[in-house]
Amino acid sequence: MSGLIALLDDVAGIAKVAAASIDDVAGQAAKAGAKAAGALIDDAAVTPKYVQGFDAKRELPIVGRIAWGSIKNKILILLPVALLLSNFAPWLISPLLMLGGAYLCFEGAEKVWHWLFPSDHLWDHAEHEEGDPAHLEETKVAGAIKTDFILSAEIMTISLAAIPTSNFWMETATLATVAVGITVAVYGSVALIVKADDLGLFMSTRGRLGLTRSIGHGIVKAMPGFLKLLMIVGTMAMLWVGGSIIIHGMEELGFGWLGHHIHDWAYAAGHAVPSLEGLVEWMTKAAMDGIFGLALGVLLIPLATWVIGPLWAAVFKGKA
Repeated sequence: MSGLIALLDDVAGIAKVAAASIDDVAGQAAKAGAKAAGALIDDAAVTPKYVQGFDAKRELPIVGRIAWGSIKNKILILLPVALLLSNFAPWLISPLLMLGGAYLCFEGAEKVWHWLFPSDHLWDHAEHEEGDPAHLEETKVAGAIKTDFILSAEIMTISLAAIPTSNFWMETATLATVAVGITVAVYGSVALIVKADDLGLFMSTRGRLGLTRSIGHGIVKAMPGFLKLLMIVGTMAMLWVGGSIIIHGMEELGFGWLGHHIHDWAYAAGHAVPSLEGLVEWMTKAAMDGIFGLALGVLLIPLATWVIGPLWAAVFKGKA
């Protein structure tokens, strides 16, 4: 009897350790995912454009195909690469983060540039293609998965840097949780967004109550503005996150003067409004990080337009 009690006690102890490990993985995954907010919001903002122009019945299947491609990108390619970096070349993580941050800055600045100068067609400007719907769907899905790979690489690298030093299996479980959780969050949101107008149309035309029809009509009218707002928020988040990554990387490389000045200015702004000190300090820092990100992104536009863009087109032409 005493042996059985001891065995049950051991099982309970193992269960507690397992539960604590699961909690640790979930907590680390949540923190790491939060660090990748800029790329996450941009992913959700960019993806709906890939279903524009298709029959409503194809919208969810297309989103599902892109989501499946995103999962494969993260789990089969990016997760092993991230683990190799963490265990054999951790010194590469910061430079890769800065490279990803620079890309976020460029993407955000390119969107701002296109809003200001819509007639300028930069290298990654979306093309409006026509042709056989099945072929067009294949092309759009392949292009979306390529774009997702870049954003997923940023998300996984940012997440890896945010994970505290731990053992191989903890890092694996945390990154896998981030990969699956972020993909579900992004493409679940995208699915809701792309079908919201259909839901609104259904409610406005078939709703039994006047209130239901009014809500449906409001959803239909609000969706274009919501999509624009989502794109603006995504762009701001990209510039903020990209700028903060670059500034933090500069500090790690010994060039901390800009980061220190931004910290001091944000601290002073926060203390100027004692009742909202934390919020004002955070907003000031985020704004200055974003302004730096925008400036850097504008400087990168010529490089992307005249050097990287043509090289990318030469390498991947016909491989979509």
